[in-house]
Amino acid sequence: MKAITSCLIAAYVILLSISSVEVASAQQSTKKKATTTKKAKLKKSQKGALIGVGAGAVIGGIIGKNNKNTAIGAIIGATVGGAAGAVIGNHMDKQAEKLREDLGSVARVERVGEGVKLTFDNALLFDFGSFLLRSETQESLRNMAQTLKKDQQTHLLVEGHTDNVGSAEFNRELSDKRAQAVSNFLVAEGVSTERFKVIGQGEANPIATNSTEVGRQQNRRVEIGLYASDEMKKSAQNGAISLKQ
Repeated sequence: MKAITSCLIAAYVILLSISSVEVASAQQSTKKKATTTKKAKLKKSQKGALIGVGAGAVIGGIIGKNNKNTAIGAIIGATVGGAAGAVIGNHMDKQAEKLREDLGSVARVERVGEGVKLTFDNALLFDFGSFLLRSETQESLRNMAQTLKKDQQTHLLVEGHTDNVGSAEFNRELSDKRAQAVSNFLVAEGVSTERFKVIGQGEANPIATNSTEVGRQQNRRVEIGLYASDEMKKSAQNGAISLKQ
């Protein structure tokens, strides 16, 4: 299932890139032929953008279903594709750049589809076995909160992960408390609680082997999926926001 999901994600990213190019080409063509576009049939590039809307939605639905309650699933599940997806992707490019400035080495910031994925090493956020945020990283999270407050049209799924040391129930509870600690801090800094969904995954979704300390350390993490809200999707679809913004 993981292999299938990875292939679908790769296919989606390629499709989004193609759609973005087609949209840009369609916009340039429209400017040159403004007096005739009302009578002309849809150009191939415009049809491609429309196809991207449907294909993006289908791929997003499949991946989102197969990765229920994960950062990747939240991002891809919110996919709209086509012209609107290109607009949202452009917006997320800028958001990711600002978040990299805010978080520095505290988190890895990645652009995924039409969203942003943040990965925090638990060793930088918490002491061993604790769910209390370390004071050393709170300033970075405070900067992140300021960025999130300036952009109210995104939602966040915050999920905690552990290694497999200890019981599955203990790990699930610890991961939930750690994810909640990050969410609570951002809310306390003024980010609307309505934008958050918090999940404790425990040891269920490792990204490395649990047979070595290096692998276990990678598995102890908090991930955040940042994706477009319904309001943002509508704004992108009706032209309220564009590639120029």
